[in-house]
Amino acid sequence: MHLPAFEALLTDAGAELLADVDPEAAAADRLATASRLRGDPRLAALDPALPVSDLVNAALNQVLLRRRGRAKFGDRAERMYFTPDGLEQSTRYVVAAYRAERTAAVADAVLDGAVAGDLCCGVGADLLALAERGVPVEGVDADPLTVAVARANVAALGLADLARVREGDAAEAAPGAYPLLFCDPARRGGRGRVFDPAAYSPPWDVAVRLAEGSGAACLKAAPGLPHEAIPASASAEWISVDGELKETALWFGAAAEGPRRRATVLSEREGAGGAWGSLDEEPGLGAAPVAPARRYLYDPDPAVVRSHLVAEAAARVDGALLDERIAYFTADRAVPSPLWRVLEVTEVMPFSLKRLRSALRARGAGTVTVMKRGSAVDTEKLRRDLRPSGPASATVVLTRIGERPVALLCRELADAGAH
Repeated sequence: MHLPAFEALLTDAGAELLADVDPEAAAADRLATASRLRGDPRLAALDPALPVSDLVNAALNQVLLRRRGRAKFGDRAERMYFTPDGLEQSTRYVVAAYRAERTAAVADAVLDGAVAGDLCCGVGADLLALAERGVPVEGVDADPLTVAVARANVAALGLADLARVREGDAAEAAPGAYPLLFCDPARRGGRGRVFDPAAYSPPWDVAVRLAEGSGAACLKAAPGLPHEAIPASASAEWISVDGELKETALWFGAAAEGPRRRATVLSEREGAGGAWGSLDEEPGLGAAPVAPARRYLYDPDPAVVRSHLVAEAAARVDGALLDERIAYFTADRAVPSPLWRVLEVTEVMPFSLKRLRSALRARGAGTVTVMKRGSAVDTEKLRRDLRPSGPASATVVLTRIGERPVALLCRELADAGAH
């Protein structure tokens, strides 16, 4: 998408044109939609100096990006603008809103009339979330088209009184230039996703220095950020959405007050009501005990596992690990929580295809869910080899205890009638 063609869409005529394109029809037949757009007399009026093909592509791409954007931004995506990379790399709204709430809690004390900074702001997901919570903020991005898109989003959501965007290099910002700082370093290069923090843009050491120079700051990093890359000045929070680990957020200064490590679980599921749970490090807790399987098996959320807070999770339910190296834990009581999945254990056996198949047949299990940790078994092949049949359902958990591979037959908590 070229900047002049995008800017043409920001006119009243451009907004009207976008609103008249059916996104489902465009997704189903892009060529037919493009043909209809070429024949629309409003198109040439957007910018007579631009080739019609540029305007068609810009309009069609924007309609399709808004359609894809619903997964991250819900209904607000219909008013927003995107670039392909900007949408892919942007923060999901539920995560941006959660972080903005935490940031806004310290904003008044830290800003003292100044403006917060959002470095590498992209299309503005975090910028918008901060402004919606009353935090005055300036976004900075190096790409002119991305800056134009972020500005358009600020205007589209009616936040121009609180948010502004400028073109600039985040690496050139001076530490302390913003008393409250958010930074999402770019984690993509010419060859795709970047996993080494030193290869982020700006590099990790530069981003950390900027964060440490502010009164309060948050750095967004990949969920797999090595623990050794977390500076001593920061507290770390691993955030997941509906069971999928999304990011590591590092908090500095006034925003870092609290535990050194935290796992946070958010939800976008319809009817969840924004339900979320969090688990904090408990210094001095020590390792979780190890014990044979009890009545219930707990499968902690990826945020709990990645934050190394499985012992804290087990302690909440008086639980114990099945094996000290594996994140499953077991307890005598079932405690539902967004932080874990609970299963009722019906049988524990040494892993054997023949024995497992026999046990599932005895239960009439035709629908079998296979979970595993610490097991090298190919779960898809196992599911085929089990040849399940019958009206019932069962969950098979593959793991190991010591050096012994084991299988646990389980029932979902709702099916077990346990609460």
